[in-house]
Amino acid sequence: MRFPKAFVAGVVAASAFCGASSGAPAPAAKPKSTPVTAQDDKVFQFALQNGMQVLVIPDHRAPVVTEMLWFRVGSVDDPPGVSGLAHFFEHMMFRGTKTVPGDQFSKIVARNGGEDNAFTTHDYTCFYEQIAKDRLRVAMGLEADRIANLDLSDENVRTERDVVMEERRMRTDNDPQALLVEQMHAALHLSHPYGRPVIGWPDDIRRIGRTEARDFYLHHYAPNNAVLIVAGDVTKEDVRTAAEAEFGKVQARDLTPRWDFSQPARLGETRLVATRGDVKVPLFLRFYRVPSYPEAKPGEAEALETLAQLVGGDASSMLYKSLVVDRKIAISAGASYDGYARDDGEFTVYAVPRPGVRLDQLEQAVDAILKAYMATAPRPDELERAKTQLVASATYQRDSQFELASAYGSALSVGLTIDDVQEWPARIKAVTGDAVKRAAASDLDKREAVSAYLKPLQAPK
Repeated sequence: MRFPKAFVAGVVAASAFCGASSGAPAPAAKPKSTPVTAQDDKVFQFALQNGMQVLVIPDHRAPVVTEMLWFRVGSVDDPPGVSGLAHFFEHMMFRGTKTVPGDQFSKIVARNGGEDNAFTTHDYTCFYEQIAKDRLRVAMGLEADRIANLDLSDENVRTERDVVMEERRMRTDNDPQALLVEQMHAALHLSHPYGRPVIGWPDDIRRIGRTEARDFYLHHYAPNNAVLIVAGDVTKEDVRTAAEAEFGKVQARDLTPRWDFSQPARLGETRLVATRGDVKVPLFLRFYRVPSYPEAKPGEAEALETLAQLVGGDASSMLYKSLVVDRKIAISAGASYDGYARDDGEFTVYAVPRPGVRLDQLEQAVDAILKAYMATAPRPDELERAKTQLVASATYQRDSQFELASAYGSALSVGLTIDDVQEWPARIKAVTGDAVKRAAASDLDKREAVSAYLKPLQAPK
């Protein structure tokens, strides 16, 4: 899930972005969930005969392209008892084929002047290459090859399983904040697989073998379960010709149906207190379970997005100004809304106290600010500033092909449409103060929340 920019980077890496394979470059940041619009909104969509969906976003400012292949498979699709399989398979896709063995995939991309990586979330897995436009067929050919001919030998599975276990030790087991977030998600989502970590529980990862890997590959990694997005100096005719030549020859497969999960009502707020010797800085953190963009009523998700910006989006937000600047009881504070999910979204608030300030004091101060938004609509100037900041951020992201492609890919992968992406700025501009107040009052319900304190272990006197 997405966290505020000021939140600790290690938590983001461990809980939201689970890294690239051992054969890929160092992990890049997970794409932001804030939609952006393409240049002149000229986006073309078509399908190949094998069921692969294709989206073309022309951007002729430089002779480069970004190719992204989004599979509708994430950790929610992990079989019972084998959590982490989707993330593990992100790694396996870099283990090579008979024609492109070992780590040659990334080496070939690099020799052609490009870079590649991948990431897994609860809802989808994405692989991407950024490369010169005259090398697009090279990237497509490599992706098509590993969809059809991946090397799933026992040795490759064992090797990559060990890599994932080490990644978990480095990013989660050795990071008290990441462990806390993991426990909070498990408490927040109850029976829903969003409560399982994307990287998987340690004992589940150890169960992954060749049989599990092969079954997962055959029933999820298929062209009829993927969306190909190409952004850059191309035309729809260029992409159609290349995609039909490279991906069109890959056969469709029978897919494992995706389950719909019902969520039991929560009876009350859950609270966690973790005290550990490796904690250097105390932290107050809360997750609310709230409607996502696909689930929300018209305008509700946009109101939550605006509320998060008002409450804790940046240094001009109420949490930061009140707790950090004015009262000086926190060194950091923020909020965010992660609504790009097939099922429930999350609204996050956090604060890091100044030395000598108790966590319960800080929590009370945070609650007072939230209650004010529940009781009273934001001032018109405050509301307009927040909306302008959100729309401006989306506009600035238009300069990045990666962000352009990511906006559409993440939306389509959770059940939204091209129109949802392109109309997002107008929908944000239409948010009213009363809508923000309603969203705060109805969705920031402590019965649908997990609050946590992370404390350092006090030395004996």
